[in-house]
Amino acid sequence: MEWFIDLLTKESIAHTILLYSFVISLGVLLGKIKIGSVSLGVTFVLFVGIAVGHFGFTVEAETLHFIKEFGLILFIFSIGLQVGPGFFSSFKKDGSLLNLLAFGIVLLGIITALSIYYIAAGRIEMPMIVGILSGAVTNTPGLGAAQEALRQLCEARQQVDVPEIALGYAVAYPLGVVGTILAILLIRAIFKIKLDKENEVASLNEKGKDKPQRLSVKITNQSICGKTLLECKEIIGRKFVISRLMHEGRTIIPAGNTVFSKDDIILAICTEQDIDAIVAFFGEKTEMEWETQNTQLASRRIVITQNNINGKTIGDLQLRTLYGINITRVNRSGIDLLGRPDLVLQVGDRVMVVGELDAIKKVEPLLGNTLKRLNEPHIITIFFGILVGILVGCIPFYFPGMPMPAKLGLAGGPLIIAILLGRFGYKIKLITYTTQSANLMLREIGICLFLASVGISSGGKFMETVFSGDGLLWIGCGFLITFIPVFVIGLIGRLCFKLNYFTLIGMIAGSTTNPPALAYSSSIATNDQPAVAYSTVYPLTMFLRIISAQILILALA
Repeated sequence: MEWFIDLLTKESIAHTILLYSFVISLGVLLGKIKIGSVSLGVTFVLFVGIAVGHFGFTVEAETLHFIKEFGLILFIFSIGLQVGPGFFSSFKKDGSLLNLLAFGIVLLGIITALSIYYIAAGRIEMPMIVGILSGAVTNTPGLGAAQEALRQLCEARQQVDVPEIALGYAVAYPLGVVGTILAILLIRAIFKIKLDKENEVASLNEKGKDKPQRLSVKITNQSICGKTLLECKEIIGRKFVISRLMHEGRTIIPAGNTVFSKDDIILAICTEQDIDAIVAFFGEKTEMEWETQNTQLASRRIVITQNNINGKTIGDLQLRTLYGINITRVNRSGIDLLGRPDLVLQVGDRVMVVGELDAIKKVEPLLGNTLKRLNEPHIITIFFGILVGILVGCIPFYFPGMPMPAKLGLAGGPLIIAILLGRFGYKIKLITYTTQSANLMLREIGICLFLASVGISSGGKFMETVFSGDGLLWIGCGFLITFIPVFVIGLIGRLCFKLNYFTLIGMIAGSTTNPPALAYSSSIATNDQPAVAYSTVYPLTMFLRIISAQILILALA
């Protein structure tokens, strides 16, 4: 058994891989255990790593540091690619209010953490406050960003050594989950919220004002008879697509120069808020079974898989002129978009085309429609993005009052570049589309490597620090940092802005980047309002958590 003992005790490649595999597999397994409807998920990898480190199992320092940083980069870059397409649009319309409230939670959490720091009169050092803050809001990337900032200070000799702030993160995390759910329950009790009533209101709001709707209209407005489709679009000033036109019993695909006549019937695709204006402009709403009117016309979903289509607008393709078909709707990441001529197409989009069957068959190879291509990983985008992200993260920024230049670091740089690539990558001909399973795989591998590394490196000091030091104080401070911001902003959101309860708790879960809180919120809802609100505020919140953690360290540590 000497070989087995050597494998467990002597540092080697096999020992390192064995240790990480054990920590990650056991941590993920334990993370599936639920108490009620709540589980800690992948975060349990951290606690298994701490236990392994406590019993003396270690990894060579440089190897451990490399794995930790590489895992963090993979995790953050994958998040950036995922949230990038919706990052800027999340500030529009109703999303601006939710993001404002989420910003309030982030800001109030920082204020609470700083207040504790000054009230404690230095008993808890600033780096540890930031670690506790990251655990209290269950934000692992924030912890990684803070550790990266501490490393920068250490290299610049502004810091003697790098404190084990992961200890503060670990002790604050469990109550970070519980505190958020407790605030959600208290808000429900204070306002005497009835879930059935909130579900009814949420269902009415779920109709989706921005979701494309099909609308059949009979033209009775004499003033538009003799005018073309383009002239009508300029007059009404609304965004819509006319998919089909019935003229004297014959159904056609209208073009920009198609002339309207009295009693023509059109099939319009538009958003809900434009329905009344379009009906009033053209004539009167009618019922029509379009699928039974003309067997020559059909509608098909085609998936864009041709790389040369990436970044082109629908108008650029001139499909109506060349093939006699229209793109009426585009489904991107589960969201239906109106097929406007100026809409930029991306690989992975699913477009609804309407036209004759022969024309559709000719268009399919032009757009791709080869699902196998979507399964091919675009490795160049990932590593090119990481390359540029690290370069950007290493650029020094000088601010008055800081002892050293600030850097975005290995967390902030890749995050910003990934967000920009996810939104604008098509402009430089990069394919940023990845399947959800592929993105999730990268994220999970990255976060597991990071958490296992943090746990193994911190485990040796965990028990001593928590139970013989200020561990209980850290737990209490973490609970205050969790509870106060979400409870106060939750009250404001309900009292002042009359937010639906399910939207409110989804926003709270997103502002703390708290998947267990989202799981609880979704379990009490019969709609997807919590998930929608969570995804609306998640991109901005993640960005703020990462950047603010670095700023707190560089400015005050």
